[in-house]
Amino acid sequence: MSEIVDLAHVRLTDRPLVVCDVDDVVLEFVMPFQRFLESLGHRLEPRSYRLHGNIISTIDQRPLADALVTQLILDFFEAQEDWQTPFGDAVKSLKTLGDDADVVFLTAMPPRYTEMRRRLLDRLDLTFPLLATESPKGPVVRQMHGRRSLPLAFIDDMAHNHVSVAESVPECLLVHLMPQSDIHKHAPKPGPHVVQVTDWQAAEREVQRHFAGA
Repeated sequence: MSEIVDLAHVRLTDRPLVVCDVDDVVLEFVMPFQRFLESLGHRLEPRSYRLHGNIISTIDQRPLADALVTQLILDFFEAQEDWQTPFGDAVKSLKTLGDDADVVFLTAMPPRYTEMRRRLLDRLDLTFPLLATESPKGPVVRQMHGRRSLPLAFIDDMAHNHVSVAESVPECLLVHLMPQSDIHKHAPKPGPHVVQVTDWQAAEREVQRHFAGA
């Protein structure tokens, strides 16, 4: 059974809905995380689409233990306000989409870091509702959208999140957007039912086209 996520603070109107991931979609993640690691004497080796096993100590060139990598990711979330910056034209495009649709941020991170992320997004004037959860995204989107007949779009950089949303909300437009970095070259490709774009201008156009045709 899917976990029921508290959505009390997410109040939708009678408009289309855009559900949007944050890391490496709205905010840069990999590049600032690399700089964060370097400041601590570590280095990311993009040999596969994983952080565990690919973070190296610059002292002895050995991979860090998985437990330490997990802690470094959590430490980065704690310090995100000092490191993360907008990805491409995310701010401009989201504000444009927000003129005609509800926008909700659905970020895959421990909920205890919500306050830091909320401050960072607010600093960028991205004041849309934010939901941080480690639950699968499909059931959360279904819970959020309910039985509304209004059009729905989902923007994310992870193929497995698109699979989850497609299973839970098959009528949803799926837009795959991610940075063009070395580690992302190893990322699993989304299925043919997912629209692939390389920048926010294209993502904005696809969402607006979907809303106009619905």
